[in-house]
Amino acid sequence: MGKASGFKEFARETTPRRPVAERVNDWFEIYQDFSEDKLRTQGARCMDCGVPFCHTGCPVNNLIPDWNDLVYNGRWKEALRQLHSTNNFPEFTGRICPAPCEAACVLGINEPAVTIKNIEKNIVDRGWAEGWIQPEPPKFRSGKKVAVVGSGPAGLAAAQQLNRAGHWVTVYEKADRIGGLLRYGIPEFKMEKRVLDRRLEQMEAEGVKFVTDAHVGRTVPVEDLQREFDAILLAGGAEAGRDLNVPGRELKGIYYAMEYLPQANKRCQGDKLDSALDILANGKRVIIIGGGDTGADCLGTAHRQKPISVHQFEIMPQPPEQRAPQTPWPLWPMQLRIEGAHEEGGIRQWSVATTKFTGDANGNVKQLHGIQVGPPPKFEPIPGTEFVMDVDLVLLAMGFTGPVRNGTIEQLGVKLDARGNVEANGDYMSSVPGIFAAGDMRRGQSLVVWAIAEGRKAAASVDKYLSQPVAKPVAKTRAKREMVSA
Repeated sequence: MGKASGFKEFARETTPRRPVAERVNDWFEIYQDFSEDKLRTQGARCMDCGVPFCHTGCPVNNLIPDWNDLVYNGRWKEALRQLHSTNNFPEFTGRICPAPCEAACVLGINEPAVTIKNIEKNIVDRGWAEGWIQPEPPKFRSGKKVAVVGSGPAGLAAAQQLNRAGHWVTVYEKADRIGGLLRYGIPEFKMEKRVLDRRLEQMEAEGVKFVTDAHVGRTVPVEDLQREFDAILLAGGAEAGRDLNVPGRELKGIYYAMEYLPQANKRCQGDKLDSALDILANGKRVIIIGGGDTGADCLGTAHRQKPISVHQFEIMPQPPEQRAPQTPWPLWPMQLRIEGAHEEGGIRQWSVATTKFTGDANGNVKQLHGIQVGPPPKFEPIPGTEFVMDVDLVLLAMGFTGPVRNGTIEQLGVKLDARGNVEANGDYMSSVPGIFAAGDMRRGQSLVVWAIAEGRKAAASVDKYLSQPVAKPVAKTRAKREMVSA
């Protein structure tokens, strides 16, 4: 806890965002600095609640009251140690996590919750600024080798944990840079990539090997990994986007969000893109279909490209401004959320379904046809509410249906669950011995903090598996049997 009476004395205060007129003209993070005095005051609000539900609200089980108290008392280095004990990358979650810990905060029953996320971000940022965060290479090497397929938050968390346990870890990434969703899904204005790069530098100094432009199952045969490594961890994410199967979907100018967002990040990294393949919102009428986090990322990105107009459609009804009765504390609340991108402009419309697209003679999308619908689960069209809207760019941000099946998953022959994710038991091992899965590839589309939690738990299971004297890679075991048979 912080100060015993702090929650009675001090009001919740969050980091202010930079003025809209300023931030839409650049790609820097949108938040201003927060003074140490204010941070310590916010730490003081952490109450002596007895049972800290924030622990269970947080997927990585952060020791939140512990480091809130340490911040309140100005013991920042100790707070960093506590923070890192459960979370490899608090600088990521402190920026982009929606903070389920705050939704579970006991103070939040009848008062504004403790500003946990903001304190977390400032602890780790201070750690970097003070030079407290240094490479931590293992003191011994087991001689065992692990391949991690995918360099998003799950893969990176697992890689760092396994490397620190003494195993040799190689991370394979199909893109040209390491980071997965963190690199090419999260816009620069939510997390500048320097934040990611400094952590990657630490991991490389610790001994983790990164291989880019390595698409396992295509440019890198899975047999090579099975032959070379003692265990394989699949952490490739849930990249199969949910499509919109309506007439006119084939028209030019309709893209998945994850075709659009990575291009913006590549430009911020200084890449020159083929102008014929550019997806830009500048000077266009833009419609984003999907009202979640990915839709908000598209919205903020579009604002910075200066469109004529932006509309964001969501098929669900508008949530209430306060916690809905069906999601009482300490559950994650169903309620209206205003992201930074929503403050910057655009029109949000709820209970809208798209019925078709129409285009011009050259095959370019020019109009969206839609209708208002009733509540879930039926979403019945409401007669007389049909409308047509002019559009030049449509971005599909309706979520993801699971991992891409063809390629790595198909060739390894691992079983899938009913939702199409890699089926893995309680110890994160798939149906094929020595092949593990973690993150969105195992649990489906989820939060970055869940990916980190999964990566850490999977790493513990891989380490346990490698500690067994009989642990051998699948391909080697098969080869030995073939030799004996011959």
